[in-house]
Amino acid sequence: MNAPWLHIIGIGDDGLASLSPAVRALVDNAELLVGGARHLSFVSAACPILNWADGFDETLEKVLAARGQQVVVLASGDPQWYGIGATLSRHLDPEEMVVLPLPGAFSLAAARLCWPLAEVVTTTIHGRPIEALRRHLAPGRRLLILSQDGESPAKVAKLLTEDGWGPSGMTVLEHLGGAAENIRRGTAKTWKERCCANLNTIAVSCHPGPHARILPLTPGLPDDSFEHDGQLTKREVRAVTVAALSLQPGESLWDLGAGSGSVAIEALRAVPGARALAVERDAVRAARIARNALALGVPEICILQGNMPEILAEIETSPDVIFVGGGVGHDGLLQQAWGYLNRGGRLVANGVTIAAERALLDFQDANGGDLVRLAVSHPKAVGRQMVWESKAPVTQLRAVKP
Repeated sequence: MNAPWLHIIGIGDDGLASLSPAVRALVDNAELLVGGARHLSFVSAACPILNWADGFDETLEKVLAARGQQVVVLASGDPQWYGIGATLSRHLDPEEMVVLPLPGAFSLAAARLCWPLAEVVTTTIHGRPIEALRRHLAPGRRLLILSQDGESPAKVAKLLTEDGWGPSGMTVLEHLGGAAENIRRGTAKTWKERCCANLNTIAVSCHPGPHARILPLTPGLPDDSFEHDGQLTKREVRAVTVAALSLQPGESLWDLGAGSGSVAIEALRAVPGARALAVERDAVRAARIARNALALGVPEICILQGNMPEILAEIETSPDVIFVGGGVGHDGLLQQAWGYLNRGGRLVANGVTIAAERALLDFQDANGGDLVRLAVSHPKAVGRQMVWESKAPVTQLRAVKP
């Protein structure tokens, strides 16, 4: 078993005063000290130091190369909550490192606001797209958001207001736990361009205005939630399709022939921690997928534009789940997708045309799986009467790779 050589120490905004004598001794006796500029400013170090600002990847390599030395990494509050501790945990065995946290920004903010932390959505826009906040907007929901800088509150207020959530309450908590601690309050629509300290946490109490789009995380969003040119898996079929994918946190989904990206987008909204790659040959539609992803709060979706099946050979990772929504009838596409799928992975494919249905039947004969026929009808006015208008039925294949 490896002895711990790396200590990741949470430090408060009051600097060394936040550390116990034992933890302070670890800092004083470090052979290498690592941190951001603010953290390093708290310490007068006699040992070599590394600053993350000098290049994160390069600094990370130097930290890992120092294995065997007594290395101390300073971090804000709880290093495992959107912090450097979480990153280093992916590179080291648990026996090599010790994490010594303090109350982090989320805990301190919840304490100041008297919010039950277990009932709050905690997220970050530090180095991440702000559009991801849209996934979390719901009446009465409370959000705690780690900021990028002092401009972040105004950007959050602008997004909320433009999306119809202007009445939402906003509280910005600056320098939590430090001598400069300060709290500012307002609403999104009245926040304007108020300047805040770079070190701040944003609290949002979500309240929709009359024109807010209130969208559930369950699959089956209204079709007009998506920008599309008709290449869209319709609402009822989409809900069944996302359920058939059975996507799990940590799994990877390929959406082949993605069209507007609706299936991959809804799958990501429903399953936090999953990953999705949308493959679309048409450049206009690929750009449309990107806009839909931003509008619906899943900017992390990866979009690959090119022709299938050739472009699939360029993808370096293998998926756990594949959905084929376009090009089902192309010779060999289903079998090629099946070859890329991880063992135990799931393939779901929808077909409407006779050629697509024939391809699904041939694939089932060769590889097994279940077929389902989905038929949806909507009422339509004919004169003074209402009749049912049937949409083209969809044949759906569901197969699990041995």
